[in-house]
Amino acid sequence: MEEKFLSQYDPPKLTPPRHKSTKIIALVILIAIVSLLFGGAGGFYFAEFYLKGNIDKFLNKGLDDGLFAPENNYIPQTSQEQKIIDAVKKTSPAVVSIIITKDLPILERYYINPFGPDWPFNIEIPQYREKGTKKQQVGGGTGFIVSPDGMILTNKHVVAEEGAQYTVLTNEGRKYSAKILARDPYYDLALLKIENQKNEKEKTFSVVEFGDSTNLQIGQTVIAIGNALGEFENTVSVGVVSGLGRTITATGGGMTEVLEDIIQTDAAINLGNSGGPLLNLAGEVIGVNVAKALSGENIAFAIPINRARKAIEQVKNTGKITYPYLGVYYTLVTEDLKQEFNLSVDYGAWVGRDSRGQKTDQAVIAGTPAHSAGIRQDDIILEFGQEKITIKNSLAKIIQKYNPAETVKVKILRQGQEKILVLTLGERTN
Repeated sequence: MEEKFLSQYDPPKLTPPRHKSTKIIALVILIAIVSLLFGGAGGFYFAEFYLKGNIDKFLNKGLDDGLFAPENNYIPQTSQEQKIIDAVKKTSPAVVSIIITKDLPILERYYINPFGPDWPFNIEIPQYREKGTKKQQVGGGTGFIVSPDGMILTNKHVVAEEGAQYTVLTNEGRKYSAKILARDPYYDLALLKIENQKNEKEKTFSVVEFGDSTNLQIGQTVIAIGNALGEFENTVSVGVVSGLGRTITATGGGMTEVLEDIIQTDAAINLGNSGGPLLNLAGEVIGVNVAKALSGENIAFAIPINRARKAIEQVKNTGKITYPYLGVYYTLVTEDLKQEFNLSVDYGAWVGRDSRGQKTDQAVIAGTPAHSAGIRQDDIILEFGQEKITIKNSLAKIIQKYNPAETVKVKILRQGQEKILVLTLGERTN
């Protein structure tokens, strides 16, 4: 969309109205008199400093009457700036800071003589012993509220500390304890639930609005909100979508994960921003901020919100996050593979082949849904649930739209003949 300036932007009006002119003249004369009394430039500085605190008295509240101040509050100069301001105002009430605390041992130092009390020389060696425990902050991150009853979406690495206590700080400055509902077993997502404080009525929380991460465009403006460095709550940064469909290896919270189909952005994502929302200009969440590149500048990443939406629904319905399982090894068919191996199609998932078209040691795992449905090595899976399998729409990406135990129709190509198979997805366990 072409950037347009607001058509009716008026600069602040600094010209005094005519009916104030006598007050202006009186003020100028007064400043001149005081300047003479106190002498030189220093006298003028003193008079100016003194009058700043008393200007309303001299001008009969002239500032309130619009003598020098703009007629209105700050007016955004572009339509994009207005949209950013509106998006932040809309979403910030649902963004929370997550504080992680843990009972850590208090170590006391003492000294001993290793040779015993009868040793003629005074030798003391420092030793340490535990003397109780103390609750200390061990980390921090960001999350955002996704249901009125206080369900919060964040990153799994933010809440990975076993035995820790989690406190949520809202945009209003209220603190709540929170419990972990579920950690995603394969992706860097987790869900928490705010617990009502004692003697407090059940509260309804502000929630974010979800966008659609399937139609993002490179160059699209995005906004990140988060608890930057674990210290600066609801910090806002703005950038663009720098790339789509990225695959990264993310390390944090004592774990390492390979994340696929990730959004890349140049919006500043700092430590503590993890788990915060990535917004479009409509104030809709289109991603969950997850990582930044340590070796580069302005390279950060977010998990598409559509993946997280499925996790939210699963937790609401089943109390856990699960993944479907098919049970095949495959490579995606490309134009090069089609030409090299004289295939009749240039799309689909070629079962039992690697990226070079060579046969793999395994094709279909025994006892899996694929095996039960009759899929064989060298079958090409053309469609899964009536979705065409391509490089940009891989089989793995399509399967993630389903839940375990769902029944799906699969179109395959076997020895030049198309067939329709029906299978029931299993649940991934490792």
